[in-house]
This record gives sequence, structure tokens and C-alpha cells, in this order.
Amino acid sequence: MTIQLPNATDINKVKTYIKHTWKTLTRSPKDLLAAARDPKIEHKSAQRWLVYVSPQEDLDRIKISLQQILAEACQQIELRVLPAEVESIEEHGLLYLPHPYVVPGGRFNEMYGWDSYFIILGLLQDRELQLAQNMVDQLAYEIEHYGMILNANRTYLLTRSQPPIFTPAILKVYEQLKDLRQPQISRPHEHTQDQQWLQSMLPTIETYYYYWNVPPHLNQATGLSHYAALGHGPAPEVVVSELDEQGRTHYDRVKEYYRDFQFDDYDVNLYYDRQTDELSELFYQGDRSMRESGFDITNRFGPFSIDIIHYAPVCLNVLLVQMEKDTAKINEILGYEGIATQWRDRASLRQERINQFLWDEEAGLYFDYNFRTGKRRQYEYATTFYPLWAGIASEEQGQRVWQNLAKFEQPGGILTSTHVSGNQWDAPFGWAPLNLIAVEGLLRYGYEEDAKRIAGKFLTMVVQEFNQTGTLVEKYDVCTCSANVSEEILFGYSSNEIGFGWTNGVVLELLRILEL
Repeated sequence: MTIQLPNATDINKVKTYIKHTWKTLTRSPKDLLAAARDPKIEHKSAQRWLVYVSPQEDLDRIKISLQQILAEACQQIELRVLPAEVESIEEHGLLYLPHPYVVPGGRFNEMYGWDSYFIILGLLQDRELQLAQNMVDQLAYEIEHYGMILNANRTYLLTRSQPPIFTPAILKVYEQLKDLRQPQISRPHEHTQDQQWLQSMLPTIETYYYYWNVPPHLNQATGLSHYAALGHGPAPEVVVSELDEQGRTHYDRVKEYYRDFQFDDYDVNLYYDRQTDELSELFYQGDRSMRESGFDITNRFGPFSIDIIHYAPVCLNVLLVQMEKDTAKINEILGYEGIATQWRDRASLRQERINQFLWDEEAGLYFDYNFRTGKRRQYEYATTFYPLWAGIASEEQGQRVWQNLAKFEQPGGILTSTHVSGNQWDAPFGWAPLNLIAVEGLLRYGYEEDAKRIAGKFLTMVVQEFNQTGTLVEKYDVCTCSANVSEEILFGYSSNEIGFGWTNGVVLELLRILEL
């Protein structure tokens, strides 16, 4: 088997870059001013950066602590207690987190929900166990204080979450903690220190699971979950930071699209009033929910994915099956076999529903299900590999997905979708997380040669770009193997951010898989 691979010298240069970048991307109370800065909102030069503290925290204690470690930088920061009505906040700011965490990079200077999983994978590969554990603890802190893992720790993101990849991160960290376990004298059934940490995660797992499994996130007719952000109106960070060269916001460009084009993907009258040229409140609910999905922006659920509020997505429900399976495993590790059985039963039921509603026998792919129309949307998307990653496809279904691999495989790895839409989460773009999930899914079903070939393609592209620019970035054109993507992106933000947290993590994971 011949696999396209970068040479060892170039790989080592990338590894060195990643190791250094973890430090530059780490934020903590010790450098709170750097963490507070945000290019996505308006800020006057003389204005202090706002940092909000959970009402459950002791503001005075935090102030005293920060004054001791920040010195003069404290003068540029204003601490406030987060108000009960978060949608009433007009002056946005950072949400305080007590421990160090890693940000993606560039305009994304905060801790993101699903980015964190892939960052944690990289940290564990780089023997940064303490920082990886800190990040899991921070995610748990968000659940304890805000009821969910946040899209990111900014006040304007308090009303939505992101794809739930929490329990896989917990178990990855636990496995390394367990490996470091010291021999100790213990009573029968007494938990070790690593198991005590695992035990401490259970309440937050249950709280976060509840977030996804009651309305508005639960569609009761199918028993499947969907994205449903809780905020109203335009997303503040989009209005301020996603402007084109003519100064038009993303929402201005959407209205122009609605004026100029006819389509039948969904009833546009639900979301746009042609007479007033205004977007409806339901549009903004859909827009925010699309951002909760992490896939911002794609036409996967129709133009701009505004109709996502009517879909049970493959990705979300597979991640929830994984959460159910992981929670069963955690309870089993801790000796709670009865509770573990309950979680296994939940996973089995959701697995059945996924294969009932989301599997398309004719296409041999998993598609998102519109519970409003009762139909699957025939939109070929890389999330079809998620059921393989989680091991919930049958051998025959796995083979059918594998037989469709050529639809997605390109010189630089896996395409996000087979559709060119002008959005960054469609063709010709490829993203590190989706490539890793596809590779791991194919490996799980025995397609080792294909999985390693794709891993090699993605790594080769990333390393070649690194040799030219000296950086790793957020996304790539996997058709041309280039990081120059801005001119191809028509909606949302068109920049390609440098860092980049999840690309770093996935590169290290793929190197592990290829034993490099």
C-alpha cells in the first residue's frame, strides 16, 4: 500500500510549530487582558474591556485575585456580574473562566465548544495532559454556571451551544490520567483519584444531555434532536464583523440573494418579507441555530441553512448516541452497572431512530431528516461518515457509505459536501474535524487503506501549505490543496484564520494514526 506522505523533516517542523502554538493560543486569568480582546465587536481605544463573572462566583474575591496577578493590566479591564436577563446585555464582553484554556486563533479569541475536543486530542498527543484536563474542567464549569457548553465564552454567545463532543473528551483525558495512576492502598470499591475526577463529571454530563433532549431541541415525533438556538434577532458578532468590501453585512447579502433568486428548498416567505425587504424573526432563529450547529455557513439545510430548525441532523444525533454510549461506559467504570444499562438502552433507541429516519437505502448515505415535510434532504455531506465513527452503522451500511467515498475524496482529503454554494462549509472546502471523523470511521469498519490514504492526503496538503506560509489555518480548498480560500467565499466571513487549534489537533492525531 503506497500512501502519499510528507517527508520527516517537514513533519518535524510542523510538530515544532504546533508545540509552540499551544503556548501562544493559551489564555488564562494571568493574561486576562489578552483574552478579553475581541475583534468581532465594536470597541473604542479608550474603553475598558468588559469581563463578566457568573452570578454564582464571588466577584470581590476574583477582583482581589486578578489585581494581584495582573497589576497595571487591571486598569484596562472592567469586571461585572452577569445579569439574569442575558439578552438585555448591550455591552458585550468575555465570560470569565478560572483556569487556562486554548483558543482556536485569529478572530476566534475565546474557548469554543466543539473546537475544544479536537484541541484536547492534540494536547494529549503533545503530552499537555494538565492543559487538556483544564479544558475539560472549563467545559464542565460552563455547564455548571450556564446550563450548557457555550458556543464560546462571550456574552453574545450565551444563548447557543455547539456540537456536543464532551464525553469523548472526558474519556480521552481519563485514559491518560489512569495511565499515570500511582499504586495505592484502597478500600474495596473506593474510587481512585482519576475515577473521582470522572465521577465529578457525571452531574454536568446529565445537565448537558438534558439541554439537547427536551424541547426546543427535541423533536418529539421522531425522538431525535435538532439545533435550536435560544436568542432573538441578528447575531451581534455577525453584524459587526462580517462585512464585505462594500460594507454590507452578511444579512444585507442574504436579503440581496432572496431578492434576486428563486428556489424551492424551503418556503422563503417564512423567513423574508419581499414587500418590506426585511428578514423575519424566524429567519434569525434559523440563523442562530445554524451557528449552534458549528457549520456556519452551508446550504445543507437550504440557502444559508436557515431551515435547520426543521431538521434532525445526522451529526447532532450521532454525537448524542456517542454521548449515551460514553456515559454508559463512565458509569460502568465507576461500578454503577444499573445506570450504565439505562444509558446503553438510550443509545440503542437513538441508534434505531437514526437508521430509521436518516439512512437512505437508495443513495447509500445518511441524510438529514426534515420532520416538517417528513422527507430526507438529498444533500451529500461529509457528516455521512459520523455513524461509522460512532460505530452505529451496520456492516452493510458502512460498506455502502464506503462505496460512495469517491464523491468526497479529493487531492487534499475529504470534501465537506459535493455542492459549491459560495459558503465555507460546502465544496471545495475541507476541514480538519470532518477529515479526522471520516478517517476514524473508515478505520473502524475495516477500510484501513482508504482511511490512511485520506489521512496522508490531508497531511500532505497541510504540510505543503505550511512550507509556503509557516502557518496552519482553519480550512483548506481540498480540490486545489490551497489555503487561499477568501475569493471563493461569498457569505459570512471570508478570512482564513491562523493558528489553528483544531487543525493542530487533527494533524497530530493523523500522524499518530499513520505512526509518523
